[in-house]
Amino acid sequence: MKDHALSTAIERAGGPNAMAKALGISHQAVVQWRRCPPTRAVAIEEATGISRHILRPDVFGPAPADEAAA
Repeated sequence: MKDHALSTAIERAGGPNAMAKALGISHQAVVQWRRCPPTRAVAIEEATGISRHILRPDVFGPAPADEAAA
């Protein structure tokens, strides 16, 4: 089961193929993810607008107050 934030990011990107293309990686890599890889969080944030803090709060900490309200 995929993490909710990751599923939302993939949807927002236009699906796994679109996410893979945006990140310059294979479609297979994206569909294997269960959670956002920390090394991809910033790129996913740039591609989708979903904060790295929401994608991986365990790595980047909680979202700043201005992002949490958005």
